[in-house]
Amino acid sequence: MTFSSLGLSEPLVRALEAKGYSTPTPIQAQAIPTVLEGRDLLGIAQTGTGKTAAFVLPSIQRLVAAGKRVLPTHVRMLVLAPTRELASQIADNARGYAKFSKLSVATVFGGTSINKNRQDCARGLDILVATPGRLIDLVEQGFVNLSMIEILVLDEADQMMDLGFIHALKRIVKMVPRKRQTLFFSATMPASIRELAGQFLTDPATVSVVPAATTAERVDQVVTFVNQTEKQALLTLVLEEEEIDRALVFTRTKHGADRVVKLLAGNGVTAVAIHGNKSQAQRERALGAFKAGEVRILVATDIAARGIDVSGVSHVINFELPNVPEQYVHRIGRTARAGASGIAIAFCADDERPYLKDIEKVTRQKIPVRPLPDDFMKKADAIKATRVKAIGADPAPREDRPRGARGPMKPRATHAPKPTGTTGRNYANASRRGGRGGRGRGTGGATTAAR
Repeated sequence: MTFSSLGLSEPLVRALEAKGYSTPTPIQAQAIPTVLEGRDLLGIAQTGTGKTAAFVLPSIQRLVAAGKRVLPTHVRMLVLAPTRELASQIADNARGYAKFSKLSVATVFGGTSINKNRQDCARGLDILVATPGRLIDLVEQGFVNLSMIEILVLDEADQMMDLGFIHALKRIVKMVPRKRQTLFFSATMPASIRELAGQFLTDPATVSVVPAATTAERVDQVVTFVNQTEKQALLTLVLEEEEIDRALVFTRTKHGADRVVKLLAGNGVTAVAIHGNKSQAQRERALGAFKAGEVRILVATDIAARGIDVSGVSHVINFELPNVPEQYVHRIGRTARAGASGIAIAFCADDERPYLKDIEKVTRQKIPVRPLPDDFMKKADAIKATRVKAIGADPAPREDRPRGARGPMKPRATHAPKPTGTTGRNYANASRRGGRGGRGRGTGGATTAAR
């Protein structure tokens, strides 16, 4: 089977050849003809299976065939993604696929210059890839108009639900025309996602290349039971003994990601972290260094990991198991991409055993147990001793530290006493009228406060 046999036009086939793609993946083979027909589509596929090309390629062909001229501030195709990294990845791929089709592509997401976003959108766009929050900001400011959307795509819909985007999604859907083509993709398909799809899609075709929430067949998975306090030593030991060239390490929290980077550095292992507290520039630099091979270990939280598409990631290490079992599927999908194989290693402390049980229930498979290395405690003590000399004593995980280790609690702030004779609503109104330095007047103070 070839891309031409699926009905794609010559300019798209040329663009694919320029990227070295010749054979469609299963999701592409099933989805592309359906999208070309103009039908709504519900796609169920794991990360790394070629979902982006499955919806971008036929959508480009439909936009070109329609031949409509894009108007200022208007958008013809809108792709919604849960994270900055995924939005950026989709847009980069769309630009490559549209190389010979002369369609305009741009991204808007938080952490970047909103003025640049305004300039990009003011001219009008054929394809806009966006995160929901920044998109709504631009719509409310009048720089984006969604009234002429022809194609609406929701990618990683399950992650959008997990991140609380449901209300934003419903607002956006009300802004786009009822008569449109909607494409809905997700790696997992719990009942909540099916319900959401039922609200957004009209008589959709369903494409599923694997059962929902199963894990990639090419990923060898193991779990090692270890005390929480010994995980850092085990991670260092695994990286050394398995001679890992490029690995993604997952933590549940931002603090945990930074802590892993610091402690690895103490044992001479260079790593970088990527999470929600990092600026967009920091995230891009860290991801760029990882892609270029300048650092071999990238430590990430779940929200930051969506959209990380790096070839050659041989290992995914779950330093901490996710408390949402579907996230495990997304995590290990960062390896074994584009037909390659991969290894997923999970570290499980006693308090994480319920998480492991949930993961095995959702993925419908028992993860093989790999015992701790021989003489682990002796090796762990040596690793810790080396690190202590370099950076001092290991800090305990934040959630495990007793209150005394964090310093004495500061007295809580208290509100200033209310002026004599002013209570309830009258006091609140008096405060608003005071505004800034007493200059506010009437409803102006309230409006300023609401902003």
